[in-house]
Amino acid sequence: MNGAESLVRTLVAGGVDTCFANPGTSEMHFVAALDRVDGMRCVLVLFEGIATGAADGYARMADKPAATLLHLGPGLANGLANLHNATKASTPIVNIVGDHATYHRSYDAPLTSDIEGAAAPFSGWVHTSPDATRVAADGAAAITAARSAPGQVATLILPADTAWNEGSGPVAVAEALKRTRVSQDCIKDTAKALRSGEPTMMLLGGLALRERGLDLAGRICAKTGAKLMSQTFPGRIERGAGRVPVDRLPYPVNQARATLAGLKHIVLVGSRIPVAFFAYPDKPSLMASEDTEFLTLARSEEDVLDALERLANELDAQSFPSQAAKLAPPSLATGAITGAAISHSLSALIPENAIVVDESISASASFFAASWNSQPHTYLQNMGGSIGLGMPMATGAAIACPNRPVLNLQADGSSMYAIQSLWTQVREGLNITTVLFNNKSYACLRDELANVGAQNVGRKALDMLDLSRPDIDFAGLARSMGMAAARVTTMDEFNVELARGLSTPGPCLIEVQIT
Repeated sequence: MNGAESLVRTLVAGGVDTCFANPGTSEMHFVAALDRVDGMRCVLVLFEGIATGAADGYARMADKPAATLLHLGPGLANGLANLHNATKASTPIVNIVGDHATYHRSYDAPLTSDIEGAAAPFSGWVHTSPDATRVAADGAAAITAARSAPGQVATLILPADTAWNEGSGPVAVAEALKRTRVSQDCIKDTAKALRSGEPTMMLLGGLALRERGLDLAGRICAKTGAKLMSQTFPGRIERGAGRVPVDRLPYPVNQARATLAGLKHIVLVGSRIPVAFFAYPDKPSLMASEDTEFLTLARSEEDVLDALERLANELDAQSFPSQAAKLAPPSLATGAITGAAISHSLSALIPENAIVVDESISASASFFAASWNSQPHTYLQNMGGSIGLGMPMATGAAIACPNRPVLNLQADGSSMYAIQSLWTQVREGLNITTVLFNNKSYACLRDELANVGAQNVGRKALDMLDLSRPDIDFAGLARSMGMAAARVTTMDEFNVELARGLSTPGPCLIEVQIT
């Protein structure tokens, strides 16, 4: 058994049974090993950023890591943007990167690079296997590292000769350390703030936004009168009927400052102190008032759910009504296409138990508010800010949850970073409905141009935000990759196509023309 087969068998035995791959020469022994090992699903993607983004979406929904397979330093570089997003979301990924054979690296061949140096800023754990007998053990260590709370990218670099030489056979994977329980002082300090009668907010992130966490936080806030809010960009929220509704802290600095104004205490539950996404002239970086006290009930790597359970018991809030949402979706919108109309129809037609992947950016800004009492669904969003994650993340989520429909809300500009995802969705027969908003621009950047105070803006600057000349035929691109697609220009057409897409197995794309 060579090193590559030893590694694949270790991955499968350790629960890593899905690999998103764009391999090259150095990874061919890993590819060949797939035919000798049952239990590993290997998904071909046409760009490395799709592999890393799909692994992110898979792990968010499966609650376990997928593997990636990337080709040397340049392949890793192509995947780094979505590894950045995964790192910010604390997503567990076993990121396997091939390298030249150990004896070949000293010759500085064309693809030679510092892979460890490139991987380090985007990984919580980085290691290069020194020889074939160590590959399986290193793979087991990578799985354990990826699963370490709250989750991280573990990059294993695999020189070609460590794959083709004789290996050790599979190695058992050690259990990841359990999440640490927070101290009783954290519970009592938080309870004291919540009992104070002073304006207080619980700001949720991570596991606190799952169904049990929301239920507990909802009871605590209902009992104490505290406000309840999510961090601006959550990795995953359970939403809709039967779940406690929670708003996100607004993205614009002025709105966020206004939302947090007057609060005496902000309790962080799996979240961090809120800061502005960017620096702006004459605006603060911190969103809360200077006299606001921050208390950390539980950090993201700690046992957040246990902390909420104990806090609810401390406050005698377990039996208090949690104020879960009732099913009352809005009616279908008709007439001209607007952002509000699109949001209403989307919220009305979300299927029960759907997964919504939102990278619409500006086009469906009102969707989140409109869908709080829709059918129960899971909502995924980009936490790292590097655009181009939506389509890959939808791909990974659909593979993790084959029995759940996936609805990808996608901006036109960011779709072009990974439009090849559609090919993989067709090849794998994934149940994904992509709603692509075509406004022929980087619309959000028009707002940012004003926000940063740029002066004397003229045609050259505006051309950098324009996606016309030529116009992109997104429905045509989808069809060229074998996908059913339609272009709509009215809400009545949109309602028909969305209902058809969501009720028909397999992937489709609906291009929404926004003027």
